[in-house]
Amino acid sequence: MDTGLYIAASGMLAQQVREDQLANDLSNASTPGYKSDSSVQSDFGSMLLANTANGQTVGQIDTGVQLGAPVTNLTPSTLYSTNQPLDFGVAGQGFFAVRTAQGTRYTRDGQFQANAQGLLVDGQGNPVLSQNGATITLSAQGTVPASSLGVFNVTGVAKQGDNYFTGAPGGRATGTVKQGELESSSVDPVMTMTNMISSLQTYQAGENAIQTIDSTMQESASAVGSLSGG
Repeated sequence: MDTGLYIAASGMLAQQVREDQLANDLSNASTPGYKSDSSVQSDFGSMLLANTANGQTVGQIDTGVQLGAPVTNLTPSTLYSTNQPLDFGVAGQGFFAVRTAQGTRYTRDGQFQANAQGLLVDGQGNPVLSQNGATITLSAQGTVPASSLGVFNVTGVAKQGDNYFTGAPGGRATGTVKQGELESSSVDPVMTMTNMISSLQTYQAGENAIQTIDSTMQESASAVGSLSGG
């Protein structure tokens, strides 16, 4: 395979993954407590080029690019007021905990509600947990004090979809639960759109390079065929 084709193709694949990542972030620009992702682009290393006739070094050429594993930005975002009694936000470090069919999951999305049994649940219907791991029952007035909610310190945090995280709980976090407030998404829509355009342009540059290399190879093949026929 032509080295240039491989380099261009690997670059296009990396940008395609990055575009999907950015699109997912952009779609969650209004999701409370959402944490954006980023990936570092790296290369596969360089290949030394040499003259096949005399062995003299010509130079080096990159052998392709790849995106590293996504890294989630867990920096707390600002809170905004909703004045809804079952909306909660964590000011500072920490996560809410919910009980799912797959086990305990953690989230910064505190847009909660009441279920038919009078329990505090998240948008997926999963019970929100107190600091000791118990479910939380609403009062007769349909409210819950902020002190009832657990706020957990979690290590080894990993995204699991639906704004959930897994990790190892390590006691109570230092964050404070605020009632009637939600945490903003960490996505900057303008910056994300700018990065999407840049990524698309890089993808198109790789596509143009492949078309140019393909055209050159076809012309070379035709020229060789003509010489052989002569």
